[in-house]
Amino acid sequence: MGETHQGRTIIRVTGDDRESFLQGLVSNTVTGLAQITYAALLTPQGKYIADFFLVPAAGAIVIDVDESLAPELLKKLKMYKLRAKVAVEETAKYVIRGIGEKPEGAFDDPRHPALGWRLYSDTPGGAPVIDWDAIRVEHCIPETGTELDGEAYILEAGFERLHGVDFRKGCYVGQEVTARMKHKTDLRKGFVTVALEGAAAPGTTITTADGKEAGRLTTVSGAKAIAYLRHDRATGPMRAGAAGVSWAPEA
Repeated sequence: MGETHQGRTIIRVTGDDRESFLQGLVSNTVTGLAQITYAALLTPQGKYIADFFLVPAAGAIVIDVDESLAPELLKKLKMYKLRAKVAVEETAKYVIRGIGEKPEGAFDDPRHPALGWRLYSDTPGGAPVIDWDAIRVEHCIPETGTELDGEAYILEAGFERLHGVDFRKGCYVGQEVTARMKHKTDLRKGFVTVALEGAAAPGTTITTADGKEAGRLTTVSGAKAIAYLRHDRATGPMRAGAAGVSWAPEA
């Protein structure tokens, strides 16, 4: 059946205004929601507060969010609710995920096909067996608490590539800053997958051949890692402690 995605909280948003309410807040389109959608809530300055999945349900929109972010997300949703005809409540449902054959009622993970499917259930799934970090590193998919924190900008975190932002929708919180970053010539910083020669731990500073700081490692899996890099400095051989670091920008 798949494994329980531990550490997730499911929030249920109901009421006649649920779509318009969320449409004015989050980075992706909610109007006419028919499939699972990846999105984020930002500060007015465009910085990350939370990322989550929006899932259509009978008479509701379900929000699948990391449990560490759920209290702040609930607080923000209730603050923005004002006179909107919506109700927001935490539920006891489980998130089950897997790869391979998709069970009935499951949704394809909208970020990348390698991430398989997600199912929302009243009963838990099995114990974790899949190396999700290896999949995330291979495809440079950020995660709450490692890559994604209160200093992150969603475009630097790859949300456009991961289908987590819609530039054609109307205003939402943080939209102006995000749009300005989109229309810059190039992003100067961001998360990328790098190759390692030797061992290095997450959090290790990456330096250039002449000793300038170029970034840091965030998630390590075998001989690869996700790194937050300054692109202007990551143009040659680099090191993370005793390990060599190399990055090949996409053409």
